[in-house]
Amino acid sequence: MTPPRLRSIQKSLLAALSLLAVMSPAFTPAHAAAPSFIAFESGHVRPLALSPDGTRLFAVNTPDNSLSIFTVGASGLALQAKVPVGLEPVAVAPRGNSEVWVVNHLSDSVSVVSLSGTPRVVRTLLVGDEPRDIVFAGTGGRAFITTAHRGQHRTHASIAGVPGAGDPQLTTPGVGRADVWVFDPANLGTTLGGTPVRILNLFGDTPRALTVSPDGQTVYAAVFKSGNQTTSIMEEAVCEGFNPYLPCLVNGSIYPGGSPGPATNHQGVPAPEVALIVKYNNQSSQWQDELGRNWNNAVRFRLPDQDVFALDANTLGQKAAYPHVGTTLFNMVTNPVTGTVYVSNTEAFNHVRFEGPGNYGGTTVQGHLAETRITAILGGSVLPRRLNKHLDYSKLANEPGFDPAAKAHSLSMPLDMVVSRDGRKLYVAAYSSSKVGVFDTQALEADSFNPTLNSAAYIPVSGGGPSGLILDEERNRLYVMTRFDNAVKVVDLATRAELGKQVLANPEPAAVVQGRPVLYDATTLSANGEASCASCHIFGDMDDLAWDLGNPDEDVVENTIPGRLLGAAELLKPHINGSGNVEDFHPMKGPMTTQTLRGMVNSGAMHWRGDRSNGFFGVGQLDPNLSFMNFIVAFEGLLGRASMPTVAEMQRFTDFQLQVQLPPNPVRNLDNSLTAAQQRGLNFYSGSRRADGIPFGEGLGFTCEGCHRIDASQGFFGTDGRVSFENIPQIVKIPHLRNMYQKVGMFGNPTTPFFLARDSGWTGDQVRGFGFVHDGAVDTAARFLSAIVFIPSIGVGFPLNNPDATRRDVEQLLLAFDTDLAPIVGQQVTLTNTNSASVGPRIDLLLQRARTPFTSKVLGGAVTECDLVAKVALGGRVKGFLFSPAANAFTPDDGTAANVTDATLRNYAKTAGQEVTYTCVPPGSGPRIGLNR
Repeated sequence: MTPPRLRSIQKSLLAALSLLAVMSPAFTPAHAAAPSFIAFESGHVRPLALSPDGTRLFAVNTPDNSLSIFTVGASGLALQAKVPVGLEPVAVAPRGNSEVWVVNHLSDSVSVVSLSGTPRVVRTLLVGDEPRDIVFAGTGGRAFITTAHRGQHRTHASIAGVPGAGDPQLTTPGVGRADVWVFDPANLGTTLGGTPVRILNLFGDTPRALTVSPDGQTVYAAVFKSGNQTTSIMEEAVCEGFNPYLPCLVNGSIYPGGSPGPATNHQGVPAPEVALIVKYNNQSSQWQDELGRNWNNAVRFRLPDQDVFALDANTLGQKAAYPHVGTTLFNMVTNPVTGTVYVSNTEAFNHVRFEGPGNYGGTTVQGHLAETRITAILGGSVLPRRLNKHLDYSKLANEPGFDPAAKAHSLSMPLDMVVSRDGRKLYVAAYSSSKVGVFDTQALEADSFNPTLNSAAYIPVSGGGPSGLILDEERNRLYVMTRFDNAVKVVDLATRAELGKQVLANPEPAAVVQGRPVLYDATTLSANGEASCASCHIFGDMDDLAWDLGNPDEDVVENTIPGRLLGAAELLKPHINGSGNVEDFHPMKGPMTTQTLRGMVNSGAMHWRGDRSNGFFGVGQLDPNLSFMNFIVAFEGLLGRASMPTVAEMQRFTDFQLQVQLPPNPVRNLDNSLTAAQQRGLNFYSGSRRADGIPFGEGLGFTCEGCHRIDASQGFFGTDGRVSFENIPQIVKIPHLRNMYQKVGMFGNPTTPFFLARDSGWTGDQVRGFGFVHDGAVDTAARFLSAIVFIPSIGVGFPLNNPDATRRDVEQLLLAFDTDLAPIVGQQVTLTNTNSASVGPRIDLLLQRARTPFTSKVLGGAVTECDLVAKVALGGRVKGFLFSPAANAFTPDDGTAANVTDATLRNYAKTAGQEVTYTCVPPGSGPRIGLNR
């Protein structure tokens, strides 16, 4: 095995040779005008559906914001119609043979599509944030829709009085963050976005998949990123030094010892003091680390880890909850004969420390990040089944005994599933493997299948990224949605051959299409065919876990990123970064929560410390292209690949990922205004007093905005890419603040010297094990804010006369933090001949925001908050209109007719069958979505 230092020299030589190739095609973030397409990378949940009579196949076209309707015949599929829906559709379900419902992930809506006459949207239901799945069940066929427990619609006055509606209580402990909206399709009401029967709240984080029992009386709902009963012990609760068996007393609590070590890297440079990931042992009722030490004194909450919930479709009561199903739950299906529920999932191993080959003699997650599974819920039993149990994780690539052929039998990132009508065969779409797994259900449940033999029945699929499955047993076919080429494949089950395909219209830029597979590919870009970058960065986002991906075998490298408060670091933390040097990146960095890969193009260097600024392709202080390219080493160190990807492959990955953006903030008011508390928080955040409450003088101190910059023209939303001293043992990069609302759900911290706010005490059951800051060890934003009141010597802190109220105000601001897109983006509503009184004011709001100036670097600078598009069925087709603020009228898509006024457009809806759907789309996307069809 190559020694670390020689390996470092080899990498430097390779970097020098390849740097010119990298710099030439580098992604350029500046735009002359708003781009016509914004990438969000929303994950498919139920992208295909078959009408009950088997004559029509429905396919969501996520990038095109549309539903494709195909007729099903002996010769295959034929396109019948394409219906515009909301932004980023991810699921579809038919309600009989004449109506189909589409879930729009970015629009927070459900499009009700009528198939009678001209296929069109006849109603838009407004639901919670980021809806994902839909099923019909119970008496009358109620609609069940999964959403996050947040969003502007759940607090709107139009659903006041609906059970479960109202304040999501983002700062309240012990609140479930998983919602299921229930509608009666026969009685949607005439309110703004339909009147739900109830909003069910489940005690988990954001939900994703749904399925229904064979009798239609039970609905099962699964939490998406449910966790695995792991959490971070605060660094200050881990005893100083690296003696794991020397207990210490910290603020009245006894803790078992120091870090397990090693105390230095291979160079002998002292490692920084860091937090520690622990996992709950249900047998011993203890929070334990890898040494089996009991950390119960340091954890103030319990994680019940409820993953799947059984709901009575008629009474809407909870019948059961099933724990420990998996860490990340993708999809569910029920056996139509036995009623067994199958859950496709992965189980993460984030409690295991370190990446790399483990030359120092310790643990590593190299090639073993997360295991691919299907868990069967049979009666009251939860039966996890590893699909890749043929893999030997103890053997790394290029080591004796490693089997390079094993990956041919592996499945990665299991998404949609379908079961044959006799209940004997299960098909699963392996998104990162470009194949469909096939299992005998009895063998799966009994765990008696052999992947090496069973893989002969797997179905290879062209195009990549199989995400949806429909079984057509009348024709012995399988229909497969392949996301990478945005197509539907027709597979002959007798021969496993593709009979044909229907390619869906795709407006994505070539860089997005070509680079996406690198994020997900486990077959060619990992050692054993199971791991990919998406194993942790789920659909390019987070897995809501922390990982200790340090590497004792690596060298200390230099941090060249400009910093703030670094003089205070040397004064207050003489052992900063372990070495005492503020300009060091020590390779043993400790636990860090998985960061989103979205919205990075203007945020500078990557990783919590910005340590990807120095790597394989060289050093660049604030260069996002070079920093992302430096992730190339993860393919060996984490995915276990024997070699790195080519420079061209890595550049394609970079060009794709730097275009993917974060969604609009779902907490902020749709008119982009602030509540009184948020405004007070902003006044303090960037006001005339420095952050310790003392007026400015002689250049001492600065406001919160002094570090966490806000400048939309530069793309700064909490960070300008610099690093800072935060009175913790390492210098970290100042993070952006755009997705803090996604990290709500962990409540409970002990008192430590840095976090001197009142001990939370026992908080009981919570839904998340990781919260805020780099290691996820801080439960709330308010608690982190409480720490800095005690270090006024460096000009940071809260006004001592009213710190609690000010912290709460700033916390409210952070949860509603500004982003690259206005909150109105994606919002839509349908005007009918019965709901004008309730919908009229919302149309007025959409028009107002389409006129309102907005600044965003990713959108090209000065734009309006959105482009407003309208769709209406006229003359036998769905006609598009684009609002022109300059003309104060709507331009039609036929290119010849005169503009129509707002009043004329609204007047169309007075005629049955001419419902008008208005959608605020990203600035620059309006001509493509509204006119260019």
